Amino acid sequence: MLFEGEKTYVYWVGLILVAVASVILFQTVWGLRFYSVMVSEGLGDYIVNMIPNIVGSIVFVLIGLYMMKSGVKKNKPP
Repeated sequence: MLFEGEKTYVYWVGLILVAVASVILFQTVWGLRFYSVMVSEGLGDYIVNMIPNIVGSIVFVLIGLYMMKSGVKKNKPP
């Protein structure tokens, strides 16, 4: 498995980072869905304003996954 072994503090920080970034990304996409249903005008402006949230969340998810991967100490076979 990918995350087998002893988890260090880097793993746990990465896990928290992935969780928070995922919530923000989900909130942004979900808000985009409801905004498009409620307001037909100005949807393009909303999307343009949400680009930093979407890109930033994706970047932090990737950083968190890398931290999780590098924060696991592999167990040495006996």
